[in-house]
Amino acid sequence: MINRNFNKSADQRPPFTDLLEKYGRELYAYLVRMLGNQQDAEDCLQDTYLRALGAFERTWSESNYRAWLYKIATNVARTHLQKHQRDERAAMEGEHQIMAGPQEALLHKEQVHLVVAAMARLSFRQRSAILLRKYNELTYEEIGQALDCTPETARAHVYQGIKKLKEKLGDSISAKGKSHASR
Repeated sequence: MINRNFNKSADQRPPFTDLLEKYGRELYAYLVRMLGNQQDAEDCLQDTYLRALGAFERTWSESNYRAWLYKIATNVARTHLQKHQRDERAAMEGEHQIMAGPQEALLHKEQVHLVVAAMARLSFRQRSAILLRKYNELTYEEIGQALDCTPETARAHVYQGIKKLKEKLGDSISAKGKSHASR
C-alpha cells in the first residue's frame, strides 16, 4: 500500500524537464551572483540538474520544487566554494541604467564593486538568504527550505545580512557620491 501511494504521488509530479524550463534561468542567475562568474555558475547549474534528476524520483508530489531546486543549487555552490578554497566574490549583476555621462558611469561601477565586496564578506547563509529573497523573490518559508532552517531563521539571516551591508556600505557609498558630486 505504501508503494501504491508513492506511485500515485509520483504520477502527479510534473515532468522534470518542465521544472528545468520553469526555474532554470533564475537558478542560473542565482548561481552567477553566488559564485561571481558565469563559467562556475554554468558548471554548478549542470551539477544541480544532475543531482536533482537523481533525487527527483524520491520527491513527493506536494513538494515545493522551486525551494527544492534552490536547496540543491545552494549546496552545490557551497561545495564549489569550499572545494576551490577561494574567497569568491558574490557578483551582483547591476541592472543596466542609462547614465548621463562618464562620471556617473564611474560612480555606478565603483558602487557596484563596493556592494560586491561587502556581500562577499557576509556569511554564506546571509549572502544566500539575501540573494534568494531580494533577487529571486522567494518567501521566507522557501528560503528556509532551501537553507535547511526555519522561516524565522531565514528572516533573521536576511535581516542580519542587510544590517551588516548597511553598516559596511553606509559611509563608503555616501562618501563616494559626495566626492564625485563635488567634481
